[in-house]
Amino acid sequence: MKVLMINGSPHKEGCVFTALSEMAGEFEREGIDSEILWIGNKPIGGCVGCRSCAKLGKCAFDDVVNEVREKIYAADGYVFGSPVHCASMAGNLSSFMDRLFFSANMGGQADAFFMKPACCVVSARRAGTTVTLDQINRYFSMFQMPIVTARYWNMVHGMTPEQVAEDKEGMQVMRELARNMAYMLRCLEAGKKAGIALPRAEDKIMTNFVR
Repeated sequence: MKVLMINGSPHKEGCVFTALSEMAGEFEREGIDSEILWIGNKPIGGCVGCRSCAKLGKCAFDDVVNEVREKIYAADGYVFGSPVHCASMAGNLSSFMDRLFFSANMGGQADAFFMKPACCVVSARRAGTTVTLDQINRYFSMFQMPIVTARYWNMVHGMTPEQVAEDKEGMQVMRELARNMAYMLRCLEAGKKAGIALPRAEDKIMTNFVR
């Protein structure tokens, strides 16, 4: 079993990386493989609604989004990490997630995320964390992904990686989060071995308020 961890910070080994690394260490102790993948700090354009992904099977803009799409199908769980920028997630990560999730769904391969556990981790100097958590969790809710939780909100605080490492409660939450995801992954695996099928999916019905 493997967990794909997305570092959505513009800093490759900054505060978000510190939090994800704490989780990675716990995953290793739990016997779960993990990979931290940095989306980089080059500008990532947002989804333009061209719907080309339905024909191409990938996003029309061939950048880091498509690079990650190649990895998501092999993963059993996901962690998305972001710093807090103006009480919301980093702009690059927002564009990245919009295009990643939309293209995976429109490309006819929605099972990339269906019933796979996910969680998010946010880092801030002081505030804006709960808003950012809610923002990222909406992606998981929309794609029928079990959301993994811990005893407190999945956040760490500090201006530098060293300060984040000193956030003892935050680091504990990261370890708890990893253990809880490992448990959920093992439960899902046991269900497969026992012949318990995933929920039956219906063809999607789309409506609007215009008659």
